[in-house]
Amino acid sequence: MSYDSKTGVFTWLVNKNGYGGAAKVGRTANNVNAYGYRRIGIDGERYLAHRIAWLYVYGEFPKAHLDHINRDRLDNRIANLRVATDAENLQNQAVRTDNTSGVKGVSWDKKRKKWFAKITHKYKQIALGCYESIEDAAAAYATAKAKFHTFNPASI
Repeated sequence: MSYDSKTGVFTWLVNKNGYGGAAKVGRTANNVNAYGYRRIGIDGERYLAHRIAWLYVYGEFPKAHLDHINRDRLDNRIANLRVATDAENLQNQAVRTDNTSGVKGVSWDKKRKKWFAKITHKYKQIALGCYESIEDAAAAYATAKAKFHTFNPASI
């Protein structure tokens, strides 16, 4: 295979039959798994394309997680990848799909009838307080994120 570090795309350099169908010269070497990551089949094994990109550029598989800086799991440009611990990788998560406020770290407290802000640091939740407005709760979260999430202090 060939890897273009500027586009993050792998292409086959030889024709071969194998896992995932026939590989044809010039064809993109990947498919997308159920979690939204590109993967590549080599000699009957499946590998995540971003981990192969790291191997291709640096000569070894990363020992920890690889974080997609822009959160796009399909963007395997080497400039978009960085080694991260589990906790660091979690700092770069998007707003959860079950979040009803639309703002990361902010939820509505029915009992108090106020916006509640919280952040997770070192696997522990830290309450940031209740606020009259969603904007104030979001600001509290942003301030805490800059303090606690030093790996990824700003939201994308």
